[in-house]
Amino acid sequence: MLKRDFTTASPVQALPVPPSIGEVIAGKLLMLIVFLLMCIGIVIVYSSGAGWAVTKYSSSEYFLWRQLTFAVLGSLTVLLVAQLDYHLFWKTSKIILFASIVLLTLLLAMKLVGLISGAARWIGFGPIKFQVSDFAKYAIIFHFSRLITEKQSYIKDLNNSYYPLLTLLMIVVALVALEPNFSTASLIALIGFMLMFIGGVNVRHLLTTFSLLIPVAGVFAVAAPYRVARLLSFTSGNEKGLSYQVVQALIGLGNGGLFGLGIGASKQRDLYLPLSYNDFVFVVVGEEYGFIGALAVITLFAGFFVCGIIIAKHAPDNFGKYVASGITTAISLFAFINIAVACHLLPTTGVALPFISYGGTALLFNSLGVGILMSISRYKKRQLQKGQQPEAAEGRSA
Repeated sequence: MLKRDFTTASPVQALPVPPSIGEVIAGKLLMLIVFLLMCIGIVIVYSSGAGWAVTKYSSSEYFLWRQLTFAVLGSLTVLLVAQLDYHLFWKTSKIILFASIVLLTLLLAMKLVGLISGAARWIGFGPIKFQVSDFAKYAIIFHFSRLITEKQSYIKDLNNSYYPLLTLLMIVVALVALEPNFSTASLIALIGFMLMFIGGVNVRHLLTTFSLLIPVAGVFAVAAPYRVARLLSFTSGNEKGLSYQVVQALIGLGNGGLFGLGIGASKQRDLYLPLSYNDFVFVVVGEEYGFIGALAVITLFAGFFVCGIIIAKHAPDNFGKYVASGITTAISLFAFINIAVACHLLPTTGVALPFISYGGTALLFNSLGVGILMSISRYKKRQLQKGQQPEAAEGRSA
């Protein structure tokens, strides 16, 4: 039986390694958690968006059917991608990253010539559009996982390892920030730095970069009046200084009490809380299902994070470990940010709640990520069934 090195393609002898019980349980539990989150999303989006749908589209069920459709497509995406060899993304990572940079540049060019007014975040035609930053986020995860794996023998080298990684990350982050989408750009940067830290990059290089980037990010953050207003609102010590959205979100969470007002009984969703079916969907969860319901959602995301870390820890090779870590961190981080904003623990941003907030392409990209996690968790079992040893990339941990 053979094990293939992805950089040298030289076969070496090795014994099969069966998946641990923890891996098997984590994979199955992850599927259950994602399915539950999607179901919660369908119910909450319908509840929170019915009034808005009547106003905008003359149908209270508009958001319901769209969310249901994308939830079904997302489930099929998970099942399909789970059957693929995740090393496919090793082979295509360069193309994916290049495509994301081209699309981000194209968006800015279209904005520059006036084809796009306002924020340049979406690309596509008619109803078929997607947010390019979602694509770029996964492009960074795939290609960084490959580069860090390839550079393991000299990962602490400044010129040959850290600078190339940092340059690629800053190109993507800068393009996303110029859309403008400062919050998503910051999260992509955090994901990239996290992958470099896990991969063994010199910590001093990371700390030095942070010390230089924080002032730059601060200047960029206060360059736009609306971001300044958000920061001032967050730091305000009284209710009068809070933004309208924050006040209504806190009222909604307070209305819910311990057990909530009941399904479809939210008072904030239609008249008071903007984007109750998207950025502030967690408020509707807290208002209709109370502290218990909100805690259940947080518990599901905590379970998702734990399952993802277990899959990453037991991945067949370093590439799988880094990809699983990146996807788990990305989805969990977006969930944490959204919930923290709804609870006024962080300044207001435009980050959606994964699997629950209304939005088709974001749900499909997250479903892609879950499918890859499932592919990594099942890889050993599939290879053993084929009578083969799991393929390992160069730099595989012992």
